[in-house]
Parts: sequence; structure tokens; C-alpha cells
Amino acid sequence: MSKLLANFGVAITRPTDQAKRLSQLILKEGGNVIAFPLIEIVPLNNYSLFEHVISDLTPYDWVIFISSNAVQNGMPRMVKSGIPAHVKFAAIGPVTAQELKQFGAKEVLIPNTRFDSESLLDLPEMHEIKNKKVMIVRGVGGRDVLAETLKKRGAEVTFAECYRRINPQTNVDLLVKAWQNHQLHAIVITSSEAMRNLLDLAGDASWLKQVSICANHARIANTALEHGLRVWVTEAMGDEKMLATLCKLPV
Repeated sequence: MSKLLANFGVAITRPTDQAKRLSQLILKEGGNVIAFPLIEIVPLNNYSLFEHVISDLTPYDWVIFISSNAVQNGMPRMVKSGIPAHVKFAAIGPVTAQELKQFGAKEVLIPNTRFDSESLLDLPEMHEIKNKKVMIVRGVGGRDVLAETLKKRGAEVTFAECYRRINPQTNVDLLVKAWQNHQLHAIVITSSEAMRNLLDLAGDASWLKQVSICANHARIANTALEHGLRVWVTEAMGDEKMLATLCKLPV
């Protein structure tokens, strides 16, 4: 039985540790994986501000974690500082929620469908937020749509930033050579920042317009479409859905 991705080259732009499962799925279907992380998660140089912000969680009603990176870099310090029993947790998606539970969170609010800030904001609990105090745990310089919307609904919002994102790539030669050798057919992009980093490196290069961009959110896809790229969007989040999308691409 032929494998669906035989001789099909896929570049994965996620941080290395977060690309492992999708890489395994692609390899199992006979595809070739090109590791090309466009985001690397690194610790802060100094955690004194973060530790000051989380030093007393007593006034807070909700603590929202933007990503699993936020949990990994923030939760150990929060647990050490002490988390009052009344504090409620929310997360962008199930992976982040599962990691929170490993740190002792019993219940975590997550969206029902797509896992992003907008879907979290659609939940009834995020509408009943007037006069509530909310802490958002994230990386430095994340999106502001969640905070701004909660503020408009009457919440008091504080950011707790516990990691940084950097672009470890300096050029796209690896991808260009792979494409020239007919070894690159698709690029997986799962964050807007990674999409911007790819465009910064490649510009309006003609080769990029010959490669399928596989995104897991319409926001990412729209950015790619604005630059004339070929884009495919997964039906939902998750590595299996991304694999299913890759398997439908034209060779």
C-alpha cells in the first residue's frame, strides 16, 4: 500500500520541541521532513519583574495561559509563590490545559471549537467578567486582542510575561536549495509570528509562491494570501488535522 506523502517534502517551522509529533506523523506516511524553526522559545534574562507580578495572586479571579510555553515557563514559579484556591484557570487550547493540570489545576476553561483568543472570548465566562481581575501569562510582546476585549468588558487585566520568542534563522538557503532539488513541497506555519518571519526572510521570492503554505488558522492564511502565496487551512487544530491537510495537497 502506497504511503500518502511518499517523496513529499514538508518544512516545519515550529520550535524544535513542538515539531516532534507532526514530524513523526509525516515520516510514517512516507514524507520527508525539513526542520526549519522560525520561532525559538528562550527564557527571560531576568525574572524579577515576572516574580513581582505573580507574588500575590489573591486579588485575581482568573489566570489565563496563552500557550504551553507560558505554562512551562510560568507555572513552576507560580506554584512556588502560591496559588489561592479561588483562582480560576483558562487556556487557549487543550494542550495548554493538560499541562496546567499536571501542575495541579483541577479545572481549566478552554474554547469549544477553534483554539485561539477569539474563541476563548466567545465563552460565557469571558463575558461575565465585569469588575473581575485577570492575569494573562504569555511571552513578551504577544497579541493584545484578548486583553483589550476583556478591558472593554470591564475587567482589570495584568500581563505576566515569562519567556521570549526569537527567530533562529538568518536566511532561507536551506529551503531554497530543497525547493530547487524538488524536495520541498509544503511549509507548515502555525503562528502569525512564524509567518511574518518567513516573509521577512524570503520577501516576494518566486520560489515561495510555488510551495503550499499549510496554516492552522485563518489569520495566518490571510497574511500569506496577501503576499500571493498558495495557502491551505486545516479544518481544526492538532497534528492529525495538519497531517490530513498535507495528505490532500497536490504534488
